[in-house]
Amino acid sequence: MKTFLRIILALIVIGVVALAAIIFVPPSLTKPDDNLAADWEPAPGEAQYVTQMADCQACHTAEGGEPFAGGRPIESPMGTIWSSNITPDGETGIGGWTYDQFHAALVDGIAPGGVHLYPAMPYENYRHMKEEDIRAIWDYVHNDVAAVDNPVKETALDFPFNQRWGIRLWNWAALGKPGFRPDDAASESDALARGAYLVQALGHCAACHSPRNMIMAQDGTNADNPAFLTGGEIGGWTAPDLRTAESALQTWTDEDLKDYLTTGRNAHSAVVGEMQLVVGESLQYMKDEDADAMIGYLRAISDVTPDPQPVPDERTTDRLDAADGPTTAKLKSAENLSDGELLYLNNCNACHMPDGRGAPGVFPALKGNSLVTAPTTRGLTEVILHGATLPSTAERPERLEMPAFGDRLSDADIATLATFLRSAWGNSAPSVSADDVKAVRR
Repeated sequence: MKTFLRIILALIVIGVVALAAIIFVPPSLTKPDDNLAADWEPAPGEAQYVTQMADCQACHTAEGGEPFAGGRPIESPMGTIWSSNITPDGETGIGGWTYDQFHAALVDGIAPGGVHLYPAMPYENYRHMKEEDIRAIWDYVHNDVAAVDNPVKETALDFPFNQRWGIRLWNWAALGKPGFRPDDAASESDALARGAYLVQALGHCAACHSPRNMIMAQDGTNADNPAFLTGGEIGGWTAPDLRTAESALQTWTDEDLKDYLTTGRNAHSAVVGEMQLVVGESLQYMKDEDADAMIGYLRAISDVTPDPQPVPDERTTDRLDAADGPTTAKLKSAENLSDGELLYLNNCNACHMPDGRGAPGVFPALKGNSLVTAPTTRGLTEVILHGATLPSTAERPERLEMPAFGDRLSDADIATLATFLRSAWGNSAPSVSADDVKAVRR
């Protein structure tokens, strides 16, 4: 019995020592690449471009707030995380940081003082950035961004997620080696390697578009993992699959995809949710050759051949005259309508048309729309409840806006309408309940 107690006591002591080491021993940080000269400077305009491609402003700018001054709420399964002020303000921003500290934040998720950042900051992806790009972002936020005195709300998650030392264990299990290493698909050409770098590291697409594993790490940060970019979830919204045969991208031409990424709309769909920010603050500024490289890489990692669908005829009357699907025919006849069909005709039909195909580049199609048929229904419900606005971009400056229907329709009405949309025109997705809508409205 005494031997057993000694073993238990020894294990407790070892556990306490290990816990103390995890909490108090400073973490090992990735050193900046010494191959880059100390006096290196980015080419004119490159610092801003890299910062745009890294999409820093979208997360670090509150709605209606000053650029990069933080305060935007980031929803996570653990609770709300508030983005930090990354302007060069010495008190509330990062004006007092050194470059090495900035590098540690982007690559290791460690802020000054050894504070572990929550992985809502995508250092899981940024750790694969090239040294010159990290230096370029540092140059931009310190020399071109205005300092803003803005103390942001402190993140206060419930126990045990408020114990940041636990993130150190997560980092050990989740993080791969730093630095960019092209996967098999990207090794065939310089253009594909550039596309891979934009997708994997700088653009951190997997942060939203890859599923999460048991420890909530991204299930793959490059295409060598078959789960990479096969769809994820962010803030209750489904981030669609970009890779498999189920992806809507496989029904678009390369031009359609380029339009979507750089203008937020194409002949088939339009951006909603977080993707509005991504296009508005980042992708609309993408160089033409970078957009082509990104699209080339997304095509290269897919195991299917795209099957582009025809663009709806701009002559809407001719198109509707020729449409004869069962849903379309019933809506055109306006006879013996179900509650869902009646709600659609009264609220949606004028823009999205009886055939559910909308108007190219203006009103997105609902037929085959990944938001409409997503596994989670929050995105569709939020758009109906609160409306949506397309970002104004250089190529498409018009800021088109879908009205909100939350004040006009009850929870039951919206559930009925959403259920209709998810089963009309060949769509096939489970129904939406009034309780689902109520949870989103609340």
